[in-house]
Amino acid sequence: MNKMTLGVNIDHVAVLREAREVNDPDILQALYVACESGADQITIHLREDRRHIQDLDVKNIISLSKVPVNLECSINREILDIVSELKPHRATLVPEKREEVTTEGGLDVFTYADKIAYSIELLHDSIIPVSLFVDPTMEAMEKSKELGAEMVELHTGHFANLFNMLNSALPHSNHSVKELELPRYELSSRLESSLEAIKNSAIHANKLGLEVAAGHGLNYQNVHKMMQIEEIIELNIGQSIIARSVFSGLSDAVKEMKRLTTRNA
Repeated sequence: MNKMTLGVNIDHVAVLREAREVNDPDILQALYVACESGADQITIHLREDRRHIQDLDVKNIISLSKVPVNLECSINREILDIVSELKPHRATLVPEKREEVTTEGGLDVFTYADKIAYSIELLHDSIIPVSLFVDPTMEAMEKSKELGAEMVELHTGHFANLFNMLNSALPHSNHSVKELELPRYELSSRLESSLEAIKNSAIHANKLGLEVAAGHGLNYQNVHKMMQIEEIIELNIGQSIIARSVFSGLSDAVKEMKRLTTRNA
């Protein structure tokens, strides 16, 4: 059984800090607590609009982290130049729209193939491995390999929305996913199809020689589904851990997620 790596995304600590434009909570304290509590990797996203993580944060986190740093970024040349200079352990190329609250889908590896290929080449010139954040389809796995990535991160947002609409109070909240307000039998069927797509994509990517990660919307209730897919060797989880930490503290929140994502040999 493959070991699972837990990447803890600390972007939302910076979201809270930027809400008041003060250095509280301290992103570096979050880094230290996450590392000490079992995080195998720190994940951060340097967005073009700098809505949370700032350039100085990236520099400090990369230089001070005791575990590898996975830096998510767009294919914007200005951003790529910063990434190339700061040299994280890995760069994950993600789609980015300034009007979106969070990343709502995988990178379009077909429409932007030339730009992505150039971005990968640029990062490889700085000896930075590259992962592509993509939707779980067989075609996307093949294209990611063709473009030269070493890894793919499967976008699990659709799976997470289906799971939460079926298994939580989400349908009764202001954040109900309108297009998924469906009968339970339909949600259940779609959830199974979504899981199958993730599993098949992971298997196919693995056969192509790509390492496989997964992330987006994963939480304490649904993460066990990802643990059943042996080809997935890394999970990147942020919002649910930071949300849990409001009540339990960050250390306990990370430790509990680490417990849930540890595979027995």
